[in-house]
Amino acid sequence: MIILVFLICHWYLALFCQTFFLHRYAAHASFEMSPFWEKFFFVFMYLITGSAFISPRAYAITHRMHHAYTDTELDPHSPHHQNTVMKMMWRTRNFVLGIFKNTMEIDPKFSKNVPDWPWFDKMANSQASRIIWVLIYIAFYAAFAPNAWYFLLLPFTVAMGPIQGAIINWCAHKYGYRNFEQKNKSTNLLKIDLLFLGESYHHNHHKFPAALNLAMSPFEFDPVYHIIRFFDKLGIVRIQKTKNFVADITNEDAAQTA
Repeated sequence: MIILVFLICHWYLALFCQTFFLHRYAAHASFEMSPFWEKFFFVFMYLITGSAFISPRAYAITHRMHHAYTDTELDPHSPHHQNTVMKMMWRTRNFVLGIFKNTMEIDPKFSKNVPDWPWFDKMANSQASRIIWVLIYIAFYAAFAPNAWYFLLLPFTVAMGPIQGAIINWCAHKYGYRNFEQKNKSTNLLKIDLLFLGESYHHNHHKFPAALNLAMSPFEFDPVYHIIRFFDKLGIVRIQKTKNFVADITNEDAAQTA
């Protein structure tokens, strides 16, 4: 029971780090935060994602490139140019590593104002760090798993972030419904998205990349949008008023201004 509760908590906390810090803050600057809170969420994300930590800088640049080149051959992750999920994610990995290690040439417009904490990124992305986290997860499963079968869930713990990214990046460009006409093939997966904390409104997001609220039609609900508004009231973040609900920005605009 403890393992299952841990997996559920890990699923939602890792998703929160992805959608709140990496996606809406690092990639799209949909809200602002002070240097203290930015570093706080660097550390918080590291503690939550552990072995699957991804550099916010590398994530932001990769995601901005995804918006600029959506579903074209230049897209870092499109299911329409890689024929398996594994090939798509391997391509994404190569982009992220190339950006992280500064071995890939990047158009400066994609790296403007991204959060960057070099020494922390280097530590959190090191092999030693990832191995230590894997050992911690193994010890946790050994202490609380009722039987050996539960160790089949261990890979989900180790690779929680990439698994969540694979589901959204693959499925939300192939299946689901669309609210708007767009040139790309993005889709929304769930009408009421409590499973992915609003991230499954991928089609809405491609229409309005800078929008803080990813829910845009009746019955759609984006829980993280309301958390961000609550954080704004507490002074943890500052919502840019022009992006409070739906910012009027297209994919092409996003590519030019990212």
